[in-house]
Amino acid sequence: MLGEGIVRGLAETARNFLGSFVSKERLTTVQFPEERLPQAEAARDFPFLVYDGEDWQAGMRCVACQICEKECPPKCIFIEKSKDKKPDALGRAQFYPARFDIDVSVCMSCQICVEVCPFEAIKMDTAFELSTDDRFGGLLWDRQKLALSDAHYHAIHPTDAAHTDELLAAEKAKAEARTKAAVAKASPAPMPQPPAPAAANEP
Repeated sequence: MLGEGIVRGLAETARNFLGSFVSKERLTTVQFPEERLPQAEAARDFPFLVYDGEDWQAGMRCVACQICEKECPPKCIFIEKSKDKKPDALGRAQFYPARFDIDVSVCMSCQICVEVCPFEAIKMDTAFELSTDDRFGGLLWDRQKLALSDAHYHAIHPTDAAHTDELLAAEKAKAEARTKAAVAKASPAPMPQPPAPAAANEP
């Protein structure tokens, strides 16, 4: 019948409209900001830098490899590598970012920086209310503002964070095994002990 689809659509709209007065499940409007829908785990907005422990500088996973800076399509990441090194999460001496800035006003939330990072150091946050009245630098975030704890990462992306923990634990176990093997190889072999003298026979 001509117009049958339009009639069905109008009927569905009317059913939801009238049902919204008696059933909250049909009330699709949320009174934002007083009411908020829960964030989906897969939601992503802008990147942040993960750090372990309490100190964001000592625990930062980023080693300033600059892969994310090179792969970023809008070129909104700016990194300067440090001159010295510090131990990373696996205890290896690594460089760290002396400067790590992201221009959030340019970022397109593509998550390519997260995909290419080999150290699980950069992830996507779910914060989206970023309006500011600062036209010059209000959305240019430095490494201190970008640094968020591993606990925050577990809170917003628990499944991905658990998978990341497994990868890091496996890498740490391999690193410890290589260290033990190197120490065992470098240590001298024990000297063979001379045989004990035979006891004299008593008369």
